[in-house]
Amino acid sequence: MGISTSLLFIAAGAILKWAVSATVSGVNLHTVGVVLMIVGVVGLVLSLVFWSSWGGFGSRKAATTTVVRDEPVTFR
Repeated sequence: MGISTSLLFIAAGAILKWAVSATVSGVNLHTVGVVLMIVGVVGLVLSLVFWSSWGGFGSRKAATTTVVRDEPVTFR
């Protein structure tokens, strides 16, 4: 789940929790909204953790240099 999908879940959950006043038999829309917000927040946190470990913003890794030696190989 990406950052945008997480934000979409959070927004949809907030709408169901605080903006919808309709009732549906068998389903509590406020509970569905809370679940969507929790899933969205967890997805957002995981996306940010994986983004920073991958090397995105906030990366604290030291710069590495790769040295390639182009020398002829001799077989004996």
